Parts: sequence; C-alpha cells; structure tokens
Amino acid sequence: MLTNRRVAVTIGVSLKMYFGYEQTVRWCEVVRDISLAHPAVTSGAVELFVIPSYPVLSRAKELFEGTKVGLGAQNLHCDDFGPVTGEVSGTMLAEMGCRYVEVGHAERRRMFGETDDIVAAKTAAALRNGLVPVICIGESEHLSSAESLQMCVGQIESALSHTGRTNRVIVAYEPLWAIGAPHPASADHIRTVCAGLAEALDDGPEFMATVIYGGAAGCGLLSVTRGCVGGLFLGRSAHDPSGLTAVLDEAVALRQ
Repeated sequence: MLTNRRVAVTIGVSLKMYFGYEQTVRWCEVVRDISLAHPAVTSGAVELFVIPSYPVLSRAKELFEGTKVGLGAQNLHCDDFGPVTGEVSGTMLAEMGCRYVEVGHAERRRMFGETDDIVAAKTAAALRNGLVPVICIGESEHLSSAESLQMCVGQIESALSHTGRTNRVIVAYEPLWAIGAPHPASADHIRTVCAGLAEALDDGPEFMATVIYGGAAGCGLLSVTRGCVGGLFLGRSAHDPSGLTAVLDEAVALRQ
C-alpha cells in the first residue's frame, strides 16, 4: 500500500532574496522567540524550518541554536567538491548545520535553465549529504486537478530517479501560476493534487515523504485542506512574523 506517514505538520519559510542581511537577522531573532514560546513548535506538533539567503546561514544557525527551528538553504550544487565558481555544495551546507535544502524551484528552472536531470542530480546530492531535499514541483498553466497531478507525479519521479530508498524527502507542490499571486490555488485543487501525490510516493519502512503546499500559502489554508496536505511552504505571508504565528496558531487549533 502507498501511504504518506507524517507525525507533525511541516511548515517551511523561504525568504528568497527579499531581505537584506540585517533585516534577515532581525526576522530570525523574532522567529526564534516565537519558536521558543509557541506550543505548536515546542510540543513538536509543527516541524518548522527556515530558508534564508546563503550569507545569513551562519548567523541564523547561531540564532536558532537551542530551538526546534531547522535551518535550510535555497540551493546546492550537484557536486560535493570541485572547480565550480559561485556555487555551494551539499557537503558544506551540512557542515554549516543545514538540515534542509530547496531543490528545483520554478524560478531556478526559468532563470537558470535547470532541467529535470539537474534537479535529480541535486536531489541525490542533498540526500547523500544527509540533507532533507525540499523538492519543488508544479504545473506552469491552469490545468484540471487530474492533469496537474499527472504532471507532478512525473516531476517527482524524475527528481527521485537518481536515488535509492532514503529516509526523508519533502515535496513542495507549488503551481507556478500561484507563486506570487494574490490567492492560492483552490482548496479542492490543492486537496486533490496533494493527496494524489502522497499516494503516488512509494513510502516504505525506510522512506518518509511529506507533501506540503506553496504558492500564495497562508493562514486558513491548513483548515480547508485538512487531511490532504502535510503542511505549508510560506513566502511573503511570513515576511511579517505575525503571519507565521497565525499559521502556527491554526496548526494547534486543528489538533484539538
């Protein structure tokens, strides 16, 4: 049987390149304080991870020391070492204390020409370095739920094609037309695609996958997609940390 085991709601935040260095540090300080006080995080009901820009990773690691906030990076190179200018390896990210790394975001595909083969190689690089890949998938145009699911299953199968069985992956379903949009995809669409992805992932005794939704995600979405989505991948809705707090509040309320 194909299942998608999860013991907590997974909430991730990617800051992309919206903040400067000091602004990112201040944001991390506030999120650290939230994580130390909020029952969703302290109880383990929510698995929370934060993905800032590369230059802030060392400082963010210091700030999140002693908390349950996981640290992630926005990208990695396919190789672990070598003459590759301007890139960062999974080996270095793991050494720096990262636990997560984003792979295959639509912006990387569009701006830097990342192909399915590159995404698969980066996924493999993350896994062999003990990082949890946050594999971004999603259709570029408005399609039916069934068509979207079929396309996304193909994308995740491709991303995992260079790997054997492993302990953990996070699949972030982000329809491209919803990234940066005023509103997310419809609740019915999200439920259908995310539940279908969970069923399509071969989840055995040594493998756990969590399917989360991104693309104009924010407070209220956990409630309307309850039981079909393993969590949310937040962007601009969490730039004000109160937006993140609202999502954590919602996660606690849903467990009661």
